Amino acid sequence: MKFEIVRGTAASLHATEPGERPEFAASWNLVTRPALVLGSTQSISTVDEAGARALGIELVHRRSGGGSVLMLPGEMAWLDVVVPRDDPRWSDDVGQAMWWLGEVWVQALAAFGIDGVVHHGSLEGGDLARLVCFAGRGAGEVLSVEQPGEAATKLVGISQRRTRFAARLQSSMHFVWRPDLVASLIVDDGVTADRLAPLVRAADVDAELLRAALGSALARS
Repeated sequence: MKFEIVRGTAASLHATEPGERPEFAASWNLVTRPALVLGSTQSISTVDEAGARALGIELVHRRSGGGSVLMLPGEMAWLDVVVPRDDPRWSDDVGQAMWWLGEVWVQALAAFGIDGVVHHGSLEGGDLARLVCFAGRGAGEVLSVEQPGEAATKLVGISQRRTRFAARLQSSMHFVWRPDLVASLIVDDGVTADRLAPLVRAADVDAELLRAALGSALARS
């Protein structure tokens, strides 16, 4: 299995596409400058462009759906996987196609004592999730329950881009969650730091150890 480390801007990393004869491969993507990455259908009008520029945050559209994701160097784990159509991990069902990748994350995080569960349902979170990815939960994404009886928080977000030849599954997790900064960048009175703060669990784990754990889990998938 090919598993490479790739560095670049969020724009350049999102611009890559599987070729006509793709192989199953994974990449550990490291952003080199701050970015707010919007989903494919998310309007730029939902973002405070002037505020982002003042903070040196690049605004980028990805080709997969969902809400925005804040990517700051060193504060985000970003794993991309290319699944060819003839790969056994492929599913014609768009939702089920991401379940297995959620299980890979669950296995990897278990090595750090973090218990996660894969969401098998449809998208939840309403308008808030359409603006901020980590405010909702979709198929294959990983949730964490801190204590019995508490609401689940989101650990890992997953989105998908399909071509004629393959699916590119993009998954990410916050090492540091910054609800104040995210809320300040979204132009919507309903997006507040108080609403965002309890929805996400950041995982304070060593990035290199996590990459190794994900590589092992991918090899077993």
